[in-house]
Amino acid sequence: MRVLGIDPGTRAMGFGILESVEGSAAVLEFGCLKMSSKEALQFRLQKIYAEINKLVVKYKPDQVAIEDLFYAKNPKVAIKLGHARGVAIVAAVNLGVPTFEYAPREVKQAVTGNGAASKEQIQRMLQQILNLKDLSGSFDASDALAVALCHLNRVNRKI
Repeated sequence: MRVLGIDPGTRAMGFGILESVEGSAAVLEFGCLKMSSKEALQFRLQKIYAEINKLVVKYKPDQVAIEDLFYAKNPKVAIKLGHARGVAIVAAVNLGVPTFEYAPREVKQAVTGNGAASKEQIQRMLQQILNLKDLSGSFDASDALAVALCHLNRVNRKI
């Protein structure tokens, strides 16, 4: 099974593609789409849509896993994040890929065993689990890999 994990955002959208191979996960790609906050929101959303389309066409994931909303003190931030999530979900669904949503605490729990883990702890665990040399570049990319890994763990438990 191949999973595209997404950490949505309107300034940075992390993505990670994992493939389940004989019970373990292999990294195919990960990275971050960076966008300027000076750019109008509709154009950033358009870029998110285009990037998800490109990733789905190139890697042909069986499923997409996306991080759910977290508690935000600023309602405007939550609304913009909701827009980014919606666009990413629609892009995947329009290409026939089922999507699944995971709360941030559930993702942290699945990767580290601690639902309140720090981003640094998540990166260190992902490096070990996925046998990666360096993940220190982007929390958005590592969060996306964590979402994909959370989904693979969930699916493998059901098998």
